[in-house]
Amino acid sequence: MMEPLADRPLLGPPSCWELLRACCSYSSLSTWLPFLTWLPRYRLRWLQMDLIAGLTVGLTTVPQALAYAEVAGLPVQFGLYSAFMGGFIYTVLGTSKDVTLGPTAIMSLLCAPLVGGRPCRAVLLSLLCGAIQTSMSLLRLGFLLDFISFPVIKGFTCAAAVTIGFGQIKNLLGLKDVPQQFFLQVYYTFHKIPEARTGDVVLGLLCLLLLVLLTWMKNTLGPPPEDGGPAHVRVARCLVWGVATVRNALVVVAASCVAFSWDAYGLHVFTITGKTSHGLPPFRPPPTSETRNGTLVPFWNIVEDFGGGLAVIPFMGVLESIAIAKAFASQNDYRINANQELFAIGLTNIMGSFVSAYPVTGSFGRTAVNSQTGVCTPAGGIVTSVVVLLSLAFLMPVFYYIPKASLAAVIICAVAPMVDYRTAGRLWRTRKLDLLPFTVTFLMSFWEVQYGILGGVGVSGVLLLYNIARPRLKVSDHGVLVVEIGSGLSFPAAEYLSGVIHTQALQASPPRSVVLDCQHVSTLDYTVVNELRDLLAQFTLRGVGLVCSGLQSSVLEILSAADLPGLRFADSVEAALQSLSDPKYIEELDQSKTVVGM
Repeated sequence: MMEPLADRPLLGPPSCWELLRACCSYSSLSTWLPFLTWLPRYRLRWLQMDLIAGLTVGLTTVPQALAYAEVAGLPVQFGLYSAFMGGFIYTVLGTSKDVTLGPTAIMSLLCAPLVGGRPCRAVLLSLLCGAIQTSMSLLRLGFLLDFISFPVIKGFTCAAAVTIGFGQIKNLLGLKDVPQQFFLQVYYTFHKIPEARTGDVVLGLLCLLLLVLLTWMKNTLGPPPEDGGPAHVRVARCLVWGVATVRNALVVVAASCVAFSWDAYGLHVFTITGKTSHGLPPFRPPPTSETRNGTLVPFWNIVEDFGGGLAVIPFMGVLESIAIAKAFASQNDYRINANQELFAIGLTNIMGSFVSAYPVTGSFGRTAVNSQTGVCTPAGGIVTSVVVLLSLAFLMPVFYYIPKASLAAVIICAVAPMVDYRTAGRLWRTRKLDLLPFTVTFLMSFWEVQYGILGGVGVSGVLLLYNIARPRLKVSDHGVLVVEIGSGLSFPAAEYLSGVIHTQALQASPPRSVVLDCQHVSTLDYTVVNELRDLLAQFTLRGVGLVCSGLQSSVLEILSAADLPGLRFADSVEAALQSLSDPKYIEELDQSKTVVGM
């Protein structure tokens, strides 16, 4: 940031002191530390709203974090270990007042096959993902996310929702020894249905029914009105909305009380979470190796085992969070800084690895709760993190009695809205070809999630390259052929354009002159220029003309530098047509044909 130096004339390069002063200016610091933009204006009213929102999101975060740890194949306490660091860091570095960082269903699903139930690998994965995301931010590589198209994102999220939701059926039924791989999971789940535990089935279905009912009530009533209407109606709506908002926590607490009651009478009818580690996680460097079967596995071997996951997980984490931030920024009329969001997520994952966290990102569900509760600044995340820390410090023994069926119900209800079946219909109506990357991503994600994403990106890339290699050409007859180029020209399109002109103009009998309408062409590369040189020679050989019209200044500069013999250009198609009918030009063409013929 050099703004302070731009107001005075520079007689030479700025000194180190001037550069340091510019970098340490308030505008520069507020770019890297966005909390400086809202903290000086902080008001008591904002504090009240942030406290309410933070507490509400905290009560939602605790049961979800426990449940998502199950999806990642980790002990439940690791969900809480991953849920508090984001609140502190995002308050300082985040540019959205609504976003909450923490474990999510999609990130947990992505991490599960890589960590294989080994916490040390999950923690190391968080460090590596954070390092990659932070490096991308510092190098301003956020634009790479633009290459993941909407159909790919939707195909992945739909498949992830199905995979996550079906993966919880085994906990809903109380089944054991069901593989993680999706197709094997489907087979063994149905194969083991006779082994289902009655207590888990009944409790799980009751939790599902209660969650669905509370969700319907919240969506039907909407947020409570701030004023207007009788007082008792406002109080009742506030009460119902509040209960529905923290429904996950209420359902898990109620189910735990039921499990504790039955267990107290010696009736073990529910599959419970079991023993968990007590207290806060120690702050220590993440492990860089692991011991497996008495053998030390070094750092680089673990990185090799992660493979392509080290590309997919950081990208998907950033993509999910920035998409959420943009959606709520648009809804609430403010703007975010994508690179700063990238930096905040990366640093959260790095610091999270020091408290035994696995990779996190923005949560759509909890961000929606945060926004609807009226959060005013990112400081609401501090309250959420404090709630999680208090749960770790004092409630871990209580988590022993949480039934896995209740956590399964929480996860199923959380991911169900992600199955957006209407997307396929919208893609069909808008552009049918976009169904291809959507379908490829959706189907391949059931094999391996990362393969689905890579497959979808690959298909989208092929479609993009095809559009580049086959630009839209509109050919019309005005006595001579007028070829209108509908987009930019680059080397993949050179042969295609040359082939069309050869077929329709040079190979016609007799050969015909051509006007190239280049008004939509903003840049050229050397391959196209070289192809144009050959075309001009062919046109000269046959005694017909080739005139370019509507050249932009950047294109004209390239063609002038190339010094193409016989190149003619005009300001418009009409001027080009007039140029081709000029008797002097026709005479020049005839002379050139005669000379070449000799």
